[in-house]
Amino acid sequence: MNAIVVYESIYGNTRAIAEAIAEGLGGAPVMTPAEVSAEAMHPDLLVVGGPTHIHGMATDRSRRVALQTAGADAPEGPVLRDWLSQLPKAPGARAAAFDTRLNKAEWLTGAASLRVAKRLHHQGYTVTDTASFRVTESEGPLVDGELDRARQWGAELAAATPTDTAVAELEV
Repeated sequence: MNAIVVYESIYGNTRAIAEAIAEGLGGAPVMTPAEVSAEAMHPDLLVVGGPTHIHGMATDRSRRVALQTAGADAPEGPVLRDWLSQLPKAPGARAAAFDTRLNKAEWLTGAASLRVAKRLHHQGYTVTDTASFRVTESEGPLVDGELDRARQWGAELAAATPTDTAVAELEV
């Protein structure tokens, strides 16, 4: 299966989840929005995720605060929110969305994955699933077992996603 995982991460937790999902998908490439090329944008499955900030996707302001806290520089290229808005329309293409968020009830924290899914749907993608992975504090670490759960979720996505070859065989 041809899959790609695109993520935004400030503290490294979302990156670790993205890499675990990619392992579960069978070794899919993992990229930031700035690293994705136009040639890579025709996968059987596009998996996109980022951290939950203020009940949704990171904003310029929430990202600046997080970067200051982390002592990190701003990422090169577009951030996830902008990248999703610039995605070419892909009617019927398959996608899944994930996020990292505090280990509390969703109604307290929100879930960026729901906003990611909404933006993917707006671009014509069929969003097959969403998932949230938990961190103990804003900066992390991940809750025990979340990397294993991310690998399992990736494997489940792979098993549920038909490939272009399988679809072509069904059409014959």
